[in-house]
Amino acid sequence: MRGLFVTGTDTGCGKTTVACVLARAARERGLRVRVLKPVETGCAESGGERIPADAVALAEAAADPRPVAELCPYRLALPAAPEIAARQEGVNIDPDVLQQAFAATAQEADVVLVEGAGGLRVPIAPGLEMAELALLFGLPLLVVARASLGTINHTLLTLEAARARRLAVAGVVFSHVDPELRDADRANLDLLIGSSALPLHAELPHGATTLDLDVAALF
Repeated sequence: MRGLFVTGTDTGCGKTTVACVLARAARERGLRVRVLKPVETGCAESGGERIPADAVALAEAAADPRPVAELCPYRLALPAAPEIAARQEGVNIDPDVLQQAFAATAQEADVVLVEGAGGLRVPIAPGLEMAELALLFGLPLLVVARASLGTINHTLLTLEAARARRLAVAGVVFSHVDPELRDADRANLDLLIGSSALPLHAELPHGATTLDLDVAALF
C-alpha cells in the first residue's frame, strides 16, 4: 500500500482540490484509491446527517464507495480546529478510532490519500496535533501551499515543522486558489520555487483538473 498525508500551509489553501486531482490521476493509472478524512469540521446537516463536504468530494474523485462514517469518522459542526469543535459538542476524538479507520482504509487500497484539517500544528485532541497523526499513520506528507502573498513564510515554516518531527515530505503543490496572481505574488512564488529548500514540487493552476507532475513519483 502506498499513500500520502495531504496537509496545508493554512486553511482554504486548496488541499481538497489537489487531493482530488491526485485521486483521479492515480485511478487513471489503474490503481485502486481509497480516501480518509479523519476529522472534518464545519459540516452541514442534510436529512438529519452531518455531511463532510471535503470527504465526499474526495470519495467521488477516488470512486471510493464506502459509507460516510468510514470516509470521515468524526464529523463536527463548528468550523474551527477539531479539538475546539469536538469540545463544543462534548465529543472525545480518540486516536485509536482514527488508527482503526486508517487500517481499514489501507486494507482495500493500492493508494491511500488522507487529508488533514488545516496545517501540521492544528490541534485534534489534547496532546494530538495533525503532525502526530501523520506520524501515527506512517505516511509521507504532500504539502499544499497557497500561491499568493505569504507563501514563502508559510511554506518554509511548514517544511521546517515537518523536518523537526522527522516527517518525510514527498512534495509540495502550489495551488492557485484565485483566478489571477499579481506580479508581486508571482515573483515571490518564483523565488521560493527557485530555492534549494523545496522537495519535488508543482503548481496547480486555478480551475485545472490535472497536475503537471509524475504521480508515480509521489507514492
